[in-house]
Amino acid sequence: MSLFTKDYDYELPEELIASKPLPDRSASRMLVIDRKSGTIEHRNFSDFKDYIQPEDLLLLNNTRVIPARLFSECGKIELLCLEQISATLWRCLTKPGKRMKQGRSLSVGGTTGTVTEILENGDRMIEWEQPIDIHKHGHLALPHYMGRDDEEIDQERYQTVFAKEEGAIAAPTAGLHFTPEILSQIPHEFITLHVGVGTFRPVSAEHIGEHEMHSEKFKVTPEAVEKINQAGRLISVGTTVTRVLESIASDTPDLRIAENTELTGATDIFLHPPYQFKAVDVLLTNFHLPKSTLIMLVSAFAGRELTLEAYRQAVEEKYRFYSYGDCMLIL
Repeated sequence: MSLFTKDYDYELPEELIASKPLPDRSASRMLVIDRKSGTIEHRNFSDFKDYIQPEDLLLLNNTRVIPARLFSECGKIELLCLEQISATLWRCLTKPGKRMKQGRSLSVGGTTGTVTEILENGDRMIEWEQPIDIHKHGHLALPHYMGRDDEEIDQERYQTVFAKEEGAIAAPTAGLHFTPEILSQIPHEFITLHVGVGTFRPVSAEHIGEHEMHSEKFKVTPEAVEKINQAGRLISVGTTVTRVLESIASDTPDLRIAENTELTGATDIFLHPPYQFKAVDVLLTNFHLPKSTLIMLVSAFAGRELTLEAYRQAVEEKYRFYSYGDCMLIL
């Protein structure tokens, strides 16, 4: 176990970063870790259903990515719309920030927005003269490591096939591998967590305990609560689902939740070694950035040494990494 950020690093050749999706969603490779035996196998995502047991419940995040990236008409200001507060008020990141002081205005699509407040963390509150149509004027904020702007193919492929609830800045990427046909063969349910800008923020602190985790809003419907209560193993599709389930489990022992209850809130839980998981039994996830909170979460679930060995083998076997890349199943 290590609590130092440097111990969650690994070397990744740039050519292994997947900048575009495969033609077939379900054609990804799948590295399989067995935590009990400590073994690592190299399979394909098409084998995923072979690991499902009769009492299992697959939990997926049905958030929908919004085209949150806006550019001013003058071409000098970029906005990342983080949260809609009202019909005309948005919390945004601005680039460059120093140009957008309180009272400064910009125009997007014929609509003028004004900075009404600068929050302590640097976010700007921008009030628009009329509701801004982000679907008409916005772009998907693809992760920087893709090295490109969004294209037409991303409108479909940077969304899961079950994306429904608008509000995410980034996709819950472990869910990108699923097709309706695959889901129809597996007992499953949806929760919602809107992936925030913290996904893009690296861990800069030398010691894990000094990192300030971002907060993300979630919702779990009464129907999902009922299925969770009745399930055998809970299979979490992605780190976002994992964070929701473990947040709930921290407040409700054994994840036994009162029936007909809708759970809403926000979580800033930071899952890293030596955390002991209370709810999630199996995790499907993509490969994550070095020294990120997400590789720390995976290391808490599978063990740091086994996780880094899996990453070493994935690099050796030339897996595709990150959002549009291959996946890892941890049993």
